Amino acid sequence: MSKLKNIIKQLSVADFTAIFDSLMESNAEKSGHLLKFMREKQLSDNKIMDELNVNSNAYYTLRSRLNQKIEEHLLQQMETPRITLLKKVATINEIIFTKKKAISIATLKKLEKELMDYDLASELTIIYRNLKKLHIGTPDYYNYSQLYNKHVAYMLAVDKAEELVAQYFYRYGDFLFTKSEIEEQGLLLLKNEIDNVGNLYKSHRLYVYQSCVDIFHRIFVDGNPKESDDIESIEAIFDKVQGIFDLYFLDATYFHLKPVFEYLRFEYYYLIDTYKKSESNYENVNEGISGLLTNYGLYSFPSQFLLTKLNKSMAAGSERLLYDESKKLFEDFEVDKSNVPQHVLYTIYRATCCYYAGKYDEAARWINNMLNEQSLKKLPYTLLEVKIFMALQYCLMKDSDLFNQLTNSIQRQVRLLGKDKCQHIIIYSKIFKASINPVKKGKSAKIAAQVSKLIKVKPKYYSPFNFIRLDDDFVNRLSQG
Repeated sequence: MSKLKNIIKQLSVADFTAIFDSLMESNAEKSGHLLKFMREKQLSDNKIMDELNVNSNAYYTLRSRLNQKIEEHLLQQMETPRITLLKKVATINEIIFTKKKAISIATLKKLEKELMDYDLASELTIIYRNLKKLHIGTPDYYNYSQLYNKHVAYMLAVDKAEELVAQYFYRYGDFLFTKSEIEEQGLLLLKNEIDNVGNLYKSHRLYVYQSCVDIFHRIFVDGNPKESDDIESIEAIFDKVQGIFDLYFLDATYFHLKPVFEYLRFEYYYLIDTYKKSESNYENVNEGISGLLTNYGLYSFPSQFLLTKLNKSMAAGSERLLYDESKKLFEDFEVDKSNVPQHVLYTIYRATCCYYAGKYDEAARWINNMLNEQSLKKLPYTLLEVKIFMALQYCLMKDSDLFNQLTNSIQRQVRLLGKDKCQHIIIYSKIFKASINPVKKGKSAKIAAQVSKLIKVKPKYYSPFNFIRLDDDFVNRLSQG
């Protein structure tokens, strides 16, 4: 919240007035008043809520929307170098055909420096293509020919790096759902290939792309952000990337990549248990998770945040608050059904929030709708995990017909995959069958005895039950009725 207040206080008078007028004209008066309170008054959040006559939930939504409105305004005001330089590059033919040769060369050389400052490889190839033509018959022709070839190769390298980064995060979903050594090696090979491409050139753009993967890999694949003399520390990478963002603050790509690194900062500090630093990033990442999930799958794996968020809530004992919060956070979010990992993780996250709120029928609807829309045949273990989690909801709903039907399907799948690979599924099935059995005598003790066995057979790959407390509350829920 303090970050939003600081941003508002640092707005120019013109920007503040424009945003305020826009909010008032669009009938968003409360957002406008919130903007004014944060700008002009030293009030606590509770006092502002009283002034606006809103509850905490509505206040949370107002803050989020106001932050988005400010970002949109500032982005519109930015004079991006790419647009400015593209306009200049587009006039090159006009210059060559209407100006003297010396003026044309001087203009191209000036554009060359500006384009190099912002690492715009594609546009540089146009500059060198024309410079080499203008120097035919001179000793500089060979030099510009070499520069042209070099920047064509560099342009292809940037394209290749972007593609490899996208492939890495696409493949990470398969690794999360299987934790197989083959998938882990595949990720490592992609990471190494990204490093190889990045190391071909001294490029801040390639370094930023490398860093997206390097930090994520060390946190979520290695599981241990290694620090050694021959490996750049994650803290140093963050500092260097931030320095690049500060230096090229008008670069639109870097502007949009800031949330990725804020998210990575949160995950890193959460992993190394640096509470104060992780919390300083958590609120902004949490409020912007809908945008991260929607727009940043090519540069990160934002769905991972949902898993960390569940872990964080369980550690704080606040998991029962997630249901109401999720309704606000994802009010305008539409899951990408072509992105299988995102669809699965988002759905199970929402279902888990429902479980902790005691809304088992709603949890079951979330899962059932996803299974009707998504084929998980290529991910048989994930499908089994999802089904057994839905079986929990039917069990708690005391719907024996749906439970028995689903259990039969689960048993068939266990036989196909092998009982030795599905021991935890078999134990969960026993627990749920004991729970739904109308005989009450000894039910709690039977369930508790089976639950104690689960600790030894937890799967390494993703399971919804990794985010369910297998405690007395779990046993009590299943023992009732």
